Amino acid sequence: MSKQGKPLGKEKDKPSCAGCGAELQTLSKDRPGYVPATALGAEGAICQRCFRIRNYNDAAQVSMDHDEFLRLLGGIASTDSLVVHIVDLFDFEGSLISGLQRFVGANPVLLVVNKIDLLPKGTNYNRIRNWVQRQAKAQGLRTVDVVLCSAKKGMGFERVVESVEQLRGRRDVYVVGATNVGKSTLINRLISDYSDLDRELTVSRFPGTTLDEIRIPLDDGKAIVDTPGIVYPSRLTELVPRGVLGALLPDKPIKPLVYQLDAGQTLFFGSLVRFDYTRGANLSFTLYTANGLKVHRTKLERADDLYAQHKGELLAPPTAEELEQMPAWTRHSLRIPRGSESDVFISGLGWIRVNGTSGAQVEVYVSKGVKVLVREALI
Repeated sequence: MSKQGKPLGKEKDKPSCAGCGAELQTLSKDRPGYVPATALGAEGAICQRCFRIRNYNDAAQVSMDHDEFLRLLGGIASTDSLVVHIVDLFDFEGSLISGLQRFVGANPVLLVVNKIDLLPKGTNYNRIRNWVQRQAKAQGLRTVDVVLCSAKKGMGFERVVESVEQLRGRRDVYVVGATNVGKSTLINRLISDYSDLDRELTVSRFPGTTLDEIRIPLDDGKAIVDTPGIVYPSRLTELVPRGVLGALLPDKPIKPLVYQLDAGQTLFFGSLVRFDYTRGANLSFTLYTANGLKVHRTKLERADDLYAQHKGELLAPPTAEELEQMPAWTRHSLRIPRGSESDVFISGLGWIRVNGTSGAQVEVYVSKGVKVLVREALI
């Protein structure tokens, strides 16, 4: 990979932000790439949005033209490239790109599963990798390799680099994924370990940080290309106000919570999700969610009144004001098959492991559009 210290950014005449890839402009603060006129010609310039993310952990709401977004993704199929698809293990089904082959054509796909550092200590990674392979195959994703890693902690990073080097040949490498799966963090690791580039992509908890294609030159004339994150409104993390993201996105290994429930009991995850155990024998349920997220147990018969009286207060986050910004709840009725080892997966929240094989009936209430499903148990 390049040691030449070439500038980080798109290979085009117009200047682009070294942090998110957006074309720099001085006309509108509400559009991607805004910079004051005095900063426009500066070397390694970053847009005002990236500046605020890096220095104040704040990001202005900006939008990317949808047609341009599809053009960037759809253009991969016409290239001869290695495609690195990064997914978030904590939100696997929510971050896996459905219909990926439609975007990448015949190009090989390396599946990089990020954020394994969030799994509880003592997790068997071989079993996790086997689980990922089964799930990817069931989703119709054809992969040439699967690598588990933590870009943040550096776990498994050498294996990622080895796979990229072995598989790419003399081709470009396109890095694709949903928002907030760690694409920019992983690429920054590549930059710091394998090139002399002194710029970094902007990294934050905010979805959609990368706004345009960013090319990182390699020594053979090819490049690693960071693409914008695909926004899936089926993830709870895309629907909550920004102030709630910190409660949903874990930054330390998960400490599972175990609840022993009888049919007719309810768990509230703040005011974000309601989980009713409606039918079945006494069972234990293991919760794999962010450690700081408050869980409240009550009887099913009291659940409606409790929510009506205490949403946004005892049941928080979000606050009552933040809750008004979110879509209303919809109900998902789920059957846990007898004899199965299953998770109830809620995209953006985590998952609930059903301990036991006697079967059960549960209902999940969450913002309309959020992906909820029963899957083979991850752990």
